[in-house]
Amino acid sequence: MSEAIPLSSLSLYEITQWDNLLQAWKKAAKGKRSKHAAASFEHQLADELLLLQAQLRAGSYQPGAYTHFYIHEPKCRKISAAPFRDRVVHHALCNMIEPCFEKIFIADSYANRVGKGTHKAINRFQHFSKQYRYVLRMDIVKHFPSLDHQILNDFLCKQIVDEKVTELIRVVLESGKHVHQQDHEPHYFPGDDLLSAMRPKGLPIGNLTSQFWSNCYLHPLDLFVKRGLSCRGYLRYVDDFALFSDSKAQLWQWKREVIDFLAQLRLRIHEHAAQVTPCSTGIPWLGFVIYPSHKRLKSRKVVHASRHLGKKYDEWQQGKISFAEFDACVQGWINHVRYADSWGLRKHILRPFKH
Repeated sequence: MSEAIPLSSLSLYEITQWDNLLQAWKKAAKGKRSKHAAASFEHQLADELLLLQAQLRAGSYQPGAYTHFYIHEPKCRKISAAPFRDRVVHHALCNMIEPCFEKIFIADSYANRVGKGTHKAINRFQHFSKQYRYVLRMDIVKHFPSLDHQILNDFLCKQIVDEKVTELIRVVLESGKHVHQQDHEPHYFPGDDLLSAMRPKGLPIGNLTSQFWSNCYLHPLDLFVKRGLSCRGYLRYVDDFALFSDSKAQLWQWKREVIDFLAQLRLRIHEHAAQVTPCSTGIPWLGFVIYPSHKRLKSRKVVHASRHLGKKYDEWQQGKISFAEFDACVQGWINHVRYADSWGLRKHILRPFKH
């Protein structure tokens, strides 16, 4: 793909160029070409992409209905899957917009960004834990269900001036506004009236656009902490973020200021869980417990891995999956936990699978 187009000049024409739509299809189909929806789309690929292109340029594109299911690890979450052709649109949009926003995002935001990710966030957390005595970890209450459409749309429209692009963004946003409606209890912020609880909110967990827009939505928080609070030890992964300092009093003060700032974004943190903690005691972060000198896997993750690998081993023994599929599960787990001090743990977990 060519270099990112400046946001001020980004147009719907660039987003709907044939090369971009073809690239978007490849990304959407990766690892899913055997699925019925992806295979059906590919069977008439040129026709499907030309139809999408025509609908997008004419402003007649309308997203389809979501399919919902729940996952229970690490916690119960409602996943909403968009139809395949809509996922192609999501990729086409993000292909062009994401590189532009990358130029304004802070370096210490690690989720859903090229060259970042979980393990770099873990290493950065440990780096800060070696530099500072205390940490304040915070996370947002029902993050994706709580994101306010008007606030997000206003932020995006300040960066993107093409009305056809902003209208496409509005259409995609609108398609997910009912996903969390029954799962989200209304909360009133200072200055709200009775109608404030009716504001459209919520992004479908599972959409590529939701992951990207989450970073856009919390970008003002990143700037507030880094510039407004002058906190040099700060990082964020989705809605989990941490502030480091050598002063406990300073961190408690920052907590109050962050709560007030997030209220402007119509967001809340889990206040009781947000405690100032010595880094030396080991801090839970993204499935690991991080100390200044070493990292361990959280015990709950160990139990889950043992059960999951045991289940896959039984499926292989029963001929339900191939050895290659079972081995891929094992290697994937090893690649994840090797970032912790886990040599003994790996031997213990994998011992039952030896012949």
